[in-house]
Amino acid sequence: MKEKLIYLLFKYKNAFEADKEPLGGIIGHEVDIILNVAKPYPPFLRRPAYKDSSRAREALEVHIKESMDLGSLRKVGHNEQVEVTKSVIITWHNGTQRMVGDIRALNTYTIPERYLIPRIHETLTQLSQANFLTARDAQKGFHQNLLTKNSKILLRIIIHYGIFEYLRMPFGMKNAPSLYQRMINTIFHEELSERWLIIYIDDIIVFSETWDSNLTRLERVLQKIVQVKMKISLKKCHFTYSELKALGNVVSGHKKDFARISKSLYKLCDQQRVYEITEERVQTYEELKNSLRNAPFFLIPDWKLPFKLYIDACGKWLGAALHQTQIINDKPVEGPICFISRKIKPTEARYGESQMECLCLVWALEKLHYYLDGTVFDVITDCNAVKSLLNTKPPNRNMLRWQITIQEYRGKMTIVYKCGNIYKNADGLWQIHLKIQHGSPRKRTI
Repeated sequence: MKEKLIYLLFKYKNAFEADKEPLGGIIGHEVDIILNVAKPYPPFLRRPAYKDSSRAREALEVHIKESMDLGSLRKVGHNEQVEVTKSVIITWHNGTQRMVGDIRALNTYTIPERYLIPRIHETLTQLSQANFLTARDAQKGFHQNLLTKNSKILLRIIIHYGIFEYLRMPFGMKNAPSLYQRMINTIFHEELSERWLIIYIDDIIVFSETWDSNLTRLERVLQKIVQVKMKISLKKCHFTYSELKALGNVVSGHKKDFARISKSLYKLCDQQRVYEITEERVQTYEELKNSLRNAPFFLIPDWKLPFKLYIDACGKWLGAALHQTQIINDKPVEGPICFISRKIKPTEARYGESQMECLCLVWALEKLHYYLDGTVFDVITDCNAVKSLLNTKPPNRNMLRWQITIQEYRGKMTIVYKCGNIYKNADGLWQIHLKIQHGSPRKRTI
């Protein structure tokens, strides 16, 4: 098995970066910068060089040479007309140097590119049936996007010993993420439509249920990479792993009952309030910090299996938890997919208990429609009135509107009542601990 992988990587060795070689340049997808102003360009687009220290000048010269060797920059000739220039500076971060171009003026006059960047939590939900994963990272992704002639003229930088022109899309440029995502989605359109490939900017993930299918799919991706002259970083590649950190290991969801817990901290954002650090706010901060340290184990949703939606409304808050039971290590395990919560609006504060619980259901269905659309699921509640929402004649216009809203889930949704004493998943969301003057904890239900 290992020999097959090595053979495949050697076969497509041109897909990987090599030391002291120019960066990959993706053909057929040159970037064109379009401004909302015409010539003559505003003086704001022509900037002088910064007054750099001796150390900064030396670092700039090193970075300029490296960029020219990689094919990212070229020096502008003396006989070329220069209408737009940008300053560059050297920044130091964790002991390393970076050359940063000041292209804020250019970004101001650039027409925005509207292209959807994938949502990470939605992207990761595709991995529910994945047993083998392969992750790759494009080498200096944005720098592999070549520029049109007109765009190069707009991306000229000036330093103490000359003017240089970007030949590739630089970091920090407006529309860079959108342009790159559109380009990469166009190249791998067929593979993405088959739903075994995930691409988030320059991160490429191939997943499958079997080893052989993972290699087959990996070969298809490598073929495309070689075809368009892209390069990927071998150091950042992980081949045929059964467990992998994907996209920074970001999991859809947040702290259970986040809205209630963070209430006191949100008050600090009110400009009409005096900024004051109280004991309650310090405790809130510590609780949220501990929640991040002890984050729950989230399951990746499997749309072939039923879901469980726990809802609860109490006091001034709505909360819901989406769960699913999956087979893990040959045992059925119920775990969370995500948590949601929010504070009720002033117009909702006058609702009765039954209305509030029905509101919570409708709100949760709208927020979690991405997961529940077309699936079978149970709604777990400790309010009997919710069970009759689908069929009973509504007593007011709000209930009528909610009843119409949830009709699309009829036949797929089953409302299950559980007594509050045993309904601990969502009802426990509203339990808080208050310390009395003597320091002993006291539990109070809001």
